[in-house]
Amino acid sequence: MFSMKPCLTAGNVWIKETNFLKDYFVRNLSTTGTMRHIQMMTRLRVVDNSALGKQAMLEGKPPKCIHVYNKTGIGTIGDKVMVAIKGQKKRGYIVGVKQLQKHMVPRFDTNNLVLVDDSGSPLGTRIHSPLPALLRGKALKGDFAKIVAIATRFV
Repeated sequence: MFSMKPCLTAGNVWIKETNFLKDYFVRNLSTTGTMRHIQMMTRLRVVDNSALGKQAMLEGKPPKCIHVYNKTGIGTIGDKVMVAIKGQKKRGYIVGVKQLQKHMVPRFDTNNLVLVDDSGSPLGTRIHSPLPALLRGKALKGDFAKIVAIATRFV
């Protein structure tokens, strides 16, 4: 952290010299928890086999969240979101998040999304990623019944 270099103005006197930029970045660079929340402009990964989702993911232009349908504006598993994908506005449900979860709720490597149409039925016919088992309980309410029906794996 400190280096001893001779000072030319003071002869052969050794002085302490700090590397200000290194100290600044070591102390002040941090990743906060808010970086993992799903909020406006968060990129999501489409995990169903809908044509729109496949095409967007293959082109390297994943959908971005433009609205979260809850009071806080921060999405988690089971929340409904509106996304901008390929120049269109589509609705979807969050089925996996990176953020820390409660006990016995799985944490995923990516923020996963299943696209649905206006009536609530999924645009795809299969889901490639495992779904959290807690969505089965929400399926009883009716929001996730069609999504849970096409899912093959649960964690």
